[in-house]
Amino acid sequence: MASIASQVVFHPVVSQSLKYGGTTLGRDKTYRTVQYFARFYAWYLLGKGNKDEAARWAGLRAHLGLARKLMRLGKPMEHLQAALKASFAPGPFAEAITTVARQIGYFGYLTYDALVWANTIKFIKLDPQTAQRIAKRSFQLWFAGILFSLINGALKTARLFKEEKALQESAPWGEKDLGEEAAREAKLNAVKSTRAATRQQFVIDMCDVWIPATGAGVLNINEGALGILGLISSLLGAKAQWIAVNGKK
Repeated sequence: MASIASQVVFHPVVSQSLKYGGTTLGRDKTYRTVQYFARFYAWYLLGKGNKDEAARWAGLRAHLGLARKLMRLGKPMEHLQAALKASFAPGPFAEAITTVARQIGYFGYLTYDALVWANTIKFIKLDPQTAQRIAKRSFQLWFAGILFSLINGALKTARLFKEEKALQESAPWGEKDLGEEAAREAKLNAVKSTRAATRQQFVIDMCDVWIPATGAGVLNINEGALGILGLISSLLGAKAQWIAVNGKK
């Protein structure tokens, strides 16, 4: 019995899960996944007329949202630092500008989001009209940040495609220098890896952009669709974080 318990407790998946959950980003992705599933499921239950059960899932969604806002309280400064670093980093001008704009958008979004959190827990008191205006501005800045991220992703993908094609076409014929060939292969693999990561982030942004667009009043998408889109982007983000932490695909 003890042997079975030991195998379960010390199973590699359990150890990897603990390692994943030990990171702030890992916990956030887990909470986000459950939050958006709850958003969809509450909408589904409400459509079926099951108001009591829908209220349970809506409550779970709301509390997970508050928990995530608390976890993000220090992130605005991270995005401000990232914007400053991007402004000095070498690279294509258009990519640098969109990166800076994206980070500033996220900085503004999370700053206003912190005010939303403080008002929700009654740490500060805002009148309903002001609270609504701050929440809408938060969504507007989130929407702007994702739009710049999508533009950046498109620009970066186009550049990486050209670099990958150039490296493939530069493959030597006949006798080849092993050192040069190894360097070319290393560059090619790096470009492919970066391109795959950029493509995944682009897909995540394409799923997420509808959420702040609806919150900002630009679009009007129902809760069920927003829940599914958020769930997909959360699972993709969780997978990327799992690989980053455990090094396994």
